[in-house]
Amino acid sequence: MTHPSPSLAANPDNSQWLELCADGTVLVRTGKAELGQGVLTALAQIVADELDVDLHRITVQPVRTGVSPDEGFTAGSLSVQHSGSALREVSARVRAGILAAAAAELGCASEELAVDDGSIRAPDGACTSYWALAGSAVGGVPEAAPKPPKEYRLVGRSAPRLDIAGKVMGTRRYVHDLRFPGQLFGRVLRPPSRGAHLVEMADEQVRGLPGVVAVVHDGDFAAVVAEREDIAVRALRALEAACRWEEQDTLPDEHAVTDFLREAPSRVVTLYDGASTPREGATRISAQFSRPFLAHASIAPSCAVAVWEDGRLRVWSHTQGVYNLRAELARWLALDPDNVEVEHVEGAGCYGHNGADDVAGDAALLAMAVPGRHIQVVWSRQDELGWSPFGPAMAVQVDVDLDAAGAIRHWRQEVWSNGHSSRPSSPGHPPLLGGLAQGLAPVASSDPPPESGAGAGRNGLPGYDLPGVTVVVNQLTHMPLRTSALRALGAHLNVYAIESVMDELALLAGSDPIEFRLSLLGDPRARAVLERVAEASDWTRETHGPDIGRGVGYARYKNVGGYCAVVAEVEATTSVQVTRLTIAADVGLVINPDGVRNQIEGGALQSLSWTTKERVRFDSRSVTSTTWETYPIVTFADVPPVHMELMHRPDLPALGAGEASIGPTAAAIGNAVRAAIGIGVRTLPLSAENVIAAL
Repeated sequence: MTHPSPSLAANPDNSQWLELCADGTVLVRTGKAELGQGVLTALAQIVADELDVDLHRITVQPVRTGVSPDEGFTAGSLSVQHSGSALREVSARVRAGILAAAAAELGCASEELAVDDGSIRAPDGACTSYWALAGSAVGGVPEAAPKPPKEYRLVGRSAPRLDIAGKVMGTRRYVHDLRFPGQLFGRVLRPPSRGAHLVEMADEQVRGLPGVVAVVHDGDFAAVVAEREDIAVRALRALEAACRWEEQDTLPDEHAVTDFLREAPSRVVTLYDGASTPREGATRISAQFSRPFLAHASIAPSCAVAVWEDGRLRVWSHTQGVYNLRAELARWLALDPDNVEVEHVEGAGCYGHNGADDVAGDAALLAMAVPGRHIQVVWSRQDELGWSPFGPAMAVQVDVDLDAAGAIRHWRQEVWSNGHSSRPSSPGHPPLLGGLAQGLAPVASSDPPPESGAGAGRNGLPGYDLPGVTVVVNQLTHMPLRTSALRALGAHLNVYAIESVMDELALLAGSDPIEFRLSLLGDPRARAVLERVAEASDWTRETHGPDIGRGVGYARYKNVGGYCAVVAEVEATTSVQVTRLTIAADVGLVINPDGVRNQIEGGALQSLSWTTKERVRFDSRSVTSTTWETYPIVTFADVPPVHMELMHRPDLPALGAGEASIGPTAAAIGNAVRAAIGIGVRTLPLSAENVIAAL
């Protein structure tokens, strides 16, 4: 049998995952949330294949505390690996248990039974079904071997996403759409700047406004609750005028963030130390890279609904971790976790920790102030771009020692950034935004130096066969802006830095960039994606015209996940315009090819946006990039043609796809800009300002 996934080891009861329903359907429970990545469709395909039922019989239940298995956060491109492998094994157990019961009833061996869409037929024609036997075999068996890949019918084939029809027809329910009888609407007042403290609030007139139900004030937290959404918005403006704040400068110089990162207090974590002594006559190549703070920039702002009734708190949220959010709400509001229920409802897609948990905390706090009424809180665009956790700024220094023959003898990569996650209920991490305003202390922590570098070191180890490598993370103990997980964590800049230096070394060696990389790769899967992307992009053809360039980037995500190589073509004139992306990816067993393509291509386009446009702007007190004009992202006009080569390997374990293309895409674009203008740009984004500075 296969080894159970971590999710199955933590939730070993088959009935936590599957239920055969009397109406002839299969109810699937997972702890992974649908964030727009299509994971629920892939999980449904796995279950349908293993049970031998049609896909239309599968219903995947939204994640809810107390009902769904606790699988932590939906993060790290691990949903198929963890939840998918758990559901595959559970489905095999349930199928084996049903067939054993059917064999006893029909008087034959289990191996003689044939299953077709849940109907079970014996050699003599006698038949029964999953649904007829569900009561006697609901628990399945303790162990059962899943099907070999050669017997898959649905896995490996593109299937329509379960959620698309509702989204196209406008019947899909998002958290923003929830309406309950007597529902109220809340809005939270944010401070005018970081570190500001509320010293006076003359709110008597606000409380007297028609339709205002309550004004909630505790410490630096202030909010209004109203009968209608428009009333709540107007009341918030009135409340803002009624408040006096004490402010001070708390933020560093935006244009010197790299200096701040390198000088701030930090823990030094050595992730890898395989030092080798350079031969006599070594030459050192050094390069420093940086990226700014990045916003999640979800198209729809964060939203949640909550109600406090009969001593129980219920919350509807697009959180990525319902159990973790429940734990943090219980801690903050001094409740028994059993009296807190969190249910996932889809919102705007987000890859990482945005404001979804914070707005759920806002709604919960207001619900407890106005018992018995459902309260919806929606953040404003300014809240979303100004107060959600940001992707951390980073700096990376690469020093490469070459021997007299020009061969790499030692590679040192040093990273400066903070931990890339402050998700709810994690030890040592800050409370939700509302709790921060109330002065709530962080979750207690013994504070050991994390061996992983807490995300800043992700993909800091080059994925090449090198004789000596040292990777060090300077993990900052304080950041001036609140930060947390953003897609791929440190892999975005680490891969950009590694692959930029690889191009410099290829140039020094007078070698083709792809051939140079292949000379340092023994892993056949790594070589295969590079060779495939070279072929698909017609790499050896000549590029024509001034300011036109082509570049390549490669990485294996987390050094243990999916393999991805990207070739980017750019025009670098008054701005950097990406004109084509060619991608090759190997994520092992592919469940839904169309879904994997969506994830890889979507990751590439998000990386394109970060790499060429995005940057959180701020002055000495406040974030100033709080509109789409001041925080631009790629638009449809910026999206280039994308060609995708997906390498299906059904004999190998499934690997995550959502984050694999982030680093390679950034690196390919950066290397294409180098080819176009003759110099590498080491400061992101690749804006006109930074390109000119590099020149």
